[in-house]
Amino acid sequence: MNIARTALAFDLGAGSGRAFAGRLIQGEGGSRKLEVTEVHRFPNEAVQVGEHLHWDILRLLNELKKGIRLCRQMGFEPTTFGIDTWGVDFGLLDANGELLGNPYHYRDPHTDGLIEEIHALVGAEALYRESGLQFMPFNTVYQLYAMVKAGSPKLEIARTLLLTPDLLTYLLTGIRSCEYTMATTTALFDPARREWNKPLMERLGIPSEMFLNPVSPGTIVGSLSESVARELNAPKLQAVAVGTHDTESAIAAVPAQGGGFAYLVCGTWSLLGTELLEPLLTDEARELEFSNEGGVGDTFQLLKNIMGLWILQECRREWEELGERIGYAELAERAERAEPFRSLIHPDDARFFGQGDMLGRIREFCEETGQLAPREPGEYARCILESLALRYRQALEQMEKLTGAGFAGLHMVGGGIQNKLLCRFTASAIARPVWAGPVEASVIGNMLAQFIATGECRDLDEARRLVLDSFPIETYAAEAAESGWVEAYERYAAYGRANA
Repeated sequence: MNIARTALAFDLGAGSGRAFAGRLIQGEGGSRKLEVTEVHRFPNEAVQVGEHLHWDILRLLNELKKGIRLCRQMGFEPTTFGIDTWGVDFGLLDANGELLGNPYHYRDPHTDGLIEEIHALVGAEALYRESGLQFMPFNTVYQLYAMVKAGSPKLEIARTLLLTPDLLTYLLTGIRSCEYTMATTTALFDPARREWNKPLMERLGIPSEMFLNPVSPGTIVGSLSESVARELNAPKLQAVAVGTHDTESAIAAVPAQGGGFAYLVCGTWSLLGTELLEPLLTDEARELEFSNEGGVGDTFQLLKNIMGLWILQECRREWEELGERIGYAELAERAERAEPFRSLIHPDDARFFGQGDMLGRIREFCEETGQLAPREPGEYARCILESLALRYRQALEQMEKLTGAGFAGLHMVGGGIQNKLLCRFTASAIARPVWAGPVEASVIGNMLAQFIATGECRDLDEARRLVLDSFPIETYAAEAAESGWVEAYERYAAYGRANA
């Protein structure tokens, strides 16, 4: 066995973070496989301080350092590392490079009502045309405008804005950089011109000089600083700006060959989309609430944000607080035994975005739409999973309408595919096959960008071929025996219209 290269990937989600070592193994006859090993896992918990919700960024930095130590203690010798995280959030640095407080959490309520306010100032059509993004209250533009309105002194002091993965890379390397895929999540980056929208910033009172010119995913931006390398007793690993938005890293790992495929990145959020060479900035795309995000390999991702398994995660947390600890496997078993299509919700209804009382919110939705509310955990889980599957069908059909494409099936990647019942429901709801895998898509896509940076993979197509050769893909066919999906979709669509 010949190990051609080892990469260290940090993947931070809204609830946890992980570090994986990836070994690129050269076999006989030129064959290659990617072998991934988890080396560290840690919680990522938001911290409430007064009226605001924050990320504990320095604890996350400490966990990354721990990941580097553990990786090497386990016998791996990575030469590069990359960090991907959730989108939109940021930290501010002063003139001395010091961090101005803990970054806000995207679920902080200080952006409430600002979508409508900014639309009144600049126009919804213009904002979409110049950002390409679905209007979501947590986008960076709304966070910064909230700080402008609050008269935050941080904006007067700040000299550099770093989005979360770039901030963590800076704290490890001392190098300030801005990676392209993450920049496109801000609604302050013009995808058509591929540059920061400084006229919009000036109109909203956002200091434009804080923003760095983006670098492409697969760029080596620097190495561990002398002080960090000395602290960890580690070599000066090279830092690669991977597809630092975790969604884009996950999409890079979709094992599809050629263009014209549909994917679903499935986790706390669900991101359903397709890969394009140019952004789609039409009025119809805006009305259907699709985003255009920059991707790995000079691509654009036309995708829709869907609330995802967050709803089930919140229910499970609530049951635990009530003294009923139920694992996801048991929840799936109980859901499978529950009555089909008894209760349906629209996952993107605004009430399901916040924390707390998710069970009550689901009951409230059902009462408002004249349905029987779930009564026990299995019924709640079935309601959520069926509703998500129906939402996926709706988004897939909308995407076909926008692009004029017909998709043979759906590639599902990410941790959510471990819920086999959701994969099965999705195949039945869309009446097409689902190809599920890999699970650790963000981690793998992160590594692929590192291999592209070091020349081990020529391009994104070759990298995806490596995924196909290295990881199992499970196929789910639409189950004819599971009747009722057509009628359920009609009910679901009516509830969505009533509660949009």
